[in-house]
Amino acid sequence: MIAAPQSLVRFVEPWSQLYSDSILVATLVLFGHIAALVFAGGLAVTLDRGTLRASRGSPEVRARQLDELALAHRLVVSGLALSFFTGVLLFAADVETYFSSWIYWTKMTLVVLLLTNGFIMTRIEQRIRSSSGSAAVWKKLRWTALASLVLWFAIAFAGVALVNAA
Repeated sequence: MIAAPQSLVRFVEPWSQLYSDSILVATLVLFGHIAALVFAGGLAVTLDRGTLRASRGSPEVRARQLDELALAHRLVVSGLALSFFTGVLLFAADVETYFSSWIYWTKMTLVVLLLTNGFIMTRIEQRIRSSSGSAAVWKKLRWTALASLVLWFAIAFAGVALVNAA
């Protein structure tokens, strides 16, 4: 991989020094990152499971699931936003290691795929709400729920691999 630009390394050096010198700061940032992922990912996995079950359920079950999804998307996005913020702080704490890590860039690619899948999922939900919610459209929603499950666990795996490789 390519080395981190020295201008970036110098720019984040004060933060990197604070992070490495303070157990409290390092603990709070890492906790914030993990807690946000557990919150957002846990909620998303629960919703994905509900979507998989509802896709084969009655119209009433499907309608309830769509309501749950609409209410919960904001919470999942909030958790992802906190995860992004703390992730930037973690990256800045050791730019040289992460910038040149193929595992880091794989994880970031998975995050982009997760966000793209979430965008597609919300569009499919809108299609279902605006139409009669045909079986074909629910099948597409089911596939996005499956993709979401896989991506959340792949991101968790990449995060663990990143910690162990660093």
